[in-house]
Amino acid sequence: MATRLPPVHALSAFEAAARHGSFALAADELCITPSALSHRIRLLEEFVGERLFLRDGRAVTLSEFGRRYLDVVKAALRTLTDFPLPHRTAPAQPRIKVTVPPTFARCLLVPRLADFTAQHPDIVIELFLSVPLYDLSLSESDVEVRFGAGKYPDLVTEKLYEEPTFAVASPKYLEKIGGLKAPADLHKATLLRSALEPWQPWFEVAGLDWPEPSTGLRLDDLGLLLEAVRHGHGVGLTRKHFMQDMVANGELVPLFPQVQLKSPPHAYYVVYEKAARERPEVSAFVEWLMATIGKL
Repeated sequence: MATRLPPVHALSAFEAAARHGSFALAADELCITPSALSHRIRLLEEFVGERLFLRDGRAVTLSEFGRRYLDVVKAALRTLTDFPLPHRTAPAQPRIKVTVPPTFARCLLVPRLADFTAQHPDIVIELFLSVPLYDLSLSESDVEVRFGAGKYPDLVTEKLYEEPTFAVASPKYLEKIGGLKAPADLHKATLLRSALEPWQPWFEVAGLDWPEPSTGLRLDDLGLLLEAVRHGHGVGLTRKHFMQDMVANGELVPLFPQVQLKSPPHAYYVVYEKAARERPEVSAFVEWLMATIGKL
């Protein structure tokens, strides 16, 4: 009869939790969520038929059985770790394929990515760009960031943040056309167009019964649209977090701040297959993304 052995991932979770005296610290070390670590501990407790920890709120201490079992587990893990494997190749680094919209990547993700790599130097990030209008996102990605209504069948979807839209122009352009005091003054401005940010919803919020512009420069990338505004080609619509640096540098001026197009039901979402989240490196990246960019 085959001997049933305890799962190794549960043994390593038990050893880490006992060493740290904290489920949260152990989960961080193993690059998994605290709930995943708790699940592994419960799995091991069911296997041995004994409680390994005594829980008092957030504090955890080893039970009497847990102290005795820890010695056995540490010896077993040490034996496996120290056994010489002369022909073993170096383990491959965990990799995550991440697909994101171009302007989101340029303005929000890349400037903050060093924080993730500092926390997880062993994880390799492979960054790809999606082109929303042309459906060029990579189907083999581990994690995607999408701007939309958040309804993606058979995928796990977590809302990252909502993104209000504002009208902006460059100071030189405003000087050239004599300024813009009210939304109706846009009749004398060139309105830059993008299918990603149509003007019609903004017009409605501004109280303007105007049709969607059909002439003027069209750009189907929000980063290019911002560049066109910065270089004085006209007035454009952009999202709050994308314009912040240019506004701070004096390159752009927000127009009519009282007119703010809220994004719901559209927002930025983190999207992935359920099985992908079970990989520690993917779980670590999603949690970092939600904690870092989701709180902007």
